[in-house]
Amino acid sequence: MEILANVSSSFWSPDIWLPPNITWDNITPNSDNKYANWKHLIYPLPMALCHLVIRFALERLIFQPIGRTLGIRTTRTKKAPANAILEKAYNKRIKHKTLTALAKQVDWTERQVERWLRLRRSQDKPSTLTKFCENSWRCVYYTSIFFYGIYVLWDKPWLWDIRECYNNYPYHSVTDDVWWYYMISMSFYWCLSVSQFFDVKRKDFWQMFIHHKATIMLMCFSWVGNLTRIGSLVLVIHDCADIFLEAAKIAKYSNYQKLCEFIMVTFTLIWLVTRMGFYPFWIIYSTSITAPQIVPMFPAYYIFNSLLILLFVLHIIWTWMIVKVAYKSFTAGVMEGDIRSNTSEISDDPAMEPSANNSLNNVKQHSG
Repeated sequence: MEILANVSSSFWSPDIWLPPNITWDNITPNSDNKYANWKHLIYPLPMALCHLVIRFALERLIFQPIGRTLGIRTTRTKKAPANAILEKAYNKRIKHKTLTALAKQVDWTERQVERWLRLRRSQDKPSTLTKFCENSWRCVYYTSIFFYGIYVLWDKPWLWDIRECYNNYPYHSVTDDVWWYYMISMSFYWCLSVSQFFDVKRKDFWQMFIHHKATIMLMCFSWVGNLTRIGSLVLVIHDCADIFLEAAKIAKYSNYQKLCEFIMVTFTLIWLVTRMGFYPFWIIYSTSITAPQIVPMFPAYYIFNSLLILLFVLHIIWTWMIVKVAYKSFTAGVMEGDIRSNTSEISDDPAMEPSANNSLNNVKQHSG
C-alpha cells in the first residue's frame, strides 16, 4: 500500500501537472469557482449508456422507416446455398490445398467453391439499411454536437481571442455549458468504444479502438490539467467536417450519386479549412508560440502540446489520402464505389474496391 501511495503521489505531483508555484489546493472547486473536477470524469460512463439507448431508439423508430421509404435494401439478394461440408470450413483459414480438397469433397470446381465462400462471407456482413442507420446516427450526433459547441462557445472570450485560453491560467472556471459539452463529447467516445464491437466491422477495428481510447485520454488529460478552453476549441474544429462525410455516406446508400459527390466536395473543402487551416495556424500556433509567452511551462503541458502536434501529423497523412481520392474520382468523372470500406452492395473486399476509395475509408476511420 505504501508503494502505491508513493506512486500515486509522484504521478499527481503538481510539479508535473501544474505551472510552477501552483498546487492542487489552488484550483480545488469551491462555491466561487467551478474548476474542472477530476472526480467528474466518471460521469461520461453512464452517459455513454444513454447515448446507446438514444441511438437504438432513433435507428428503430426513425432511421429504419426512412431507409425503407428510400428503397434501401434490408437483406442481400444472393445467399450461399446450404452446404454442411463448406460450412464447417467456412470460419477457418483456407489455403489452396484445402480449397482443392473441399472441391473434391463436394464435387465442385475450385472456382465454384471460391464463389460459395465469397457469398457466404457476404451474408455475414451488415445490410445497406444497417449501415444507413449507423451513419444517420453519427450524422445527427456530429451535427448536434457541433452546433451545441458553437452555441456554448459563442459568448466565450477565448473563441474570439485565443490568448484568453492562457491568460490567468490555471484559474479558469468551467461553466455549466462547457461542462456539458465536455461530458457529452467524452461519453460519445466511450460509446464508440463499446458500440464498435457490434457496429459494422472495419478492417482497422483495433486501430480505431486505440484511437477512441487515445481521444478519451487526451480529453481527460486536458480536463485534469484545467486546459478546457483550448480543449473546447479543438473539439468544435474536429466535429465540423465529420458531419459532411457521414452525410455523403447517407446519400450514397440512398442512391443519390450526384448529391453524394456534391457533399464530398463540401467535405473536402471544410476538411482543408478546419484540419489544415484553423487547426495548425490557430490552435497549434497558439499552444506552441503564444502559450509559452503567457504561461510558465510545465511537464504536463509539453505532453499535451506534443499530442496535439501528433494529431496534426495524422491530419497531414489523411489529407494526402483525401486529395488522392478527390483526384482519382474527378479524373474518372464519378465518385466510384463507396467512400468507406465495407459497402453493402459494391464490395466488402478492399481488393475489389478502387484504391482511392479505400484510402478515404481509412481517413474517416481516424479523423474523429
